[in-house]
Amino acid sequence: MKILIVDRDPDASGILSTKLRAEGHDVVEERVKSEAIDKIASDGPFDVIFVDPSPMKDASAIILNIRRAISSYPYVILMTGDEELDIESSLAMGCNNFIRKPLDNKDIEERMSDAAHLNEMIKFIGDESEDFPSAGGVIAKSAFNQLFLSAIDRGSRYSELAHVLSIGIKNYKEIESADGPYGAEFAISKLAHHLVRLRRQSDIIGQTAKHEYSLLLQRIQHKNEPREAAARFARALEELDDIASATNTPIEIYVHLTSLPLGSNEPEYLLVKKGQASAAAG
Repeated sequence: MKILIVDRDPDASGILSTKLRAEGHDVVEERVKSEAIDKIASDGPFDVIFVDPSPMKDASAIILNIRRAISSYPYVILMTGDEELDIESSLAMGCNNFIRKPLDNKDIEERMSDAAHLNEMIKFIGDESEDFPSAGGVIAKSAFNQLFLSAIDRGSRYSELAHVLSIGIKNYKEIESADGPYGAEFAISKLAHHLVRLRRQSDIIGQTAKHEYSLLLQRIQHKNEPREAAARFARALEELDDIASATNTPIEIYVHLTSLPLGSNEPEYLLVKKGQASAAAG
């Protein structure tokens, strides 16, 4: 990934850039915050931007200028020595996440993993090469993408965390090869039918790939609610016996949760459905 480090401390910036370059990233350093915007215009676009606003505590102004200066969506990480700063405060400044100084290698790796995951999701869901039409309570991929981007934006503006629950058939191509296109489409359509039935009324569901549906979980009441939702979907799907292959090929269904705008990964559920589908699939 292409990374910009905005930090007036050459030692901290140098340590971070050395680590990131050793991992194969393209890194640009900038000491002067006021010149970072010009650096974005001349050397960008950047995938990840590390910002230390020192001597100021509030990074809102520089991050707002960064967002305005770039057409793409960079993952912005606030670097701070403030022990009182929390995730809500960093989100309110327009960041995706924060990291404390002195920098810890494990924290850096976690932030970079989250940034890579969110950037991949943005590209994947925003890919306009193939759209999927709205049908049966499922909205089109293009419409879901707009709501997805809005949820990310609201998260880094108003500290409103949202989550995407991605559910799909991991071995869809294998099912398609064994059962033919109709058999694979039948399996994924059955999955969609159950997801529409299982979702809350406020959950928005869209088809984000031929083999995948995504639910946008918003207006979270408590921090464990998204994880509980993922577990609930996994349990409900595990109990179903009508998502099956006509050739008795095991169907692997994954349930994966991502928080927005953090991009953090939650443990993935992988369910294996066995047994032969009903005559309607043949």
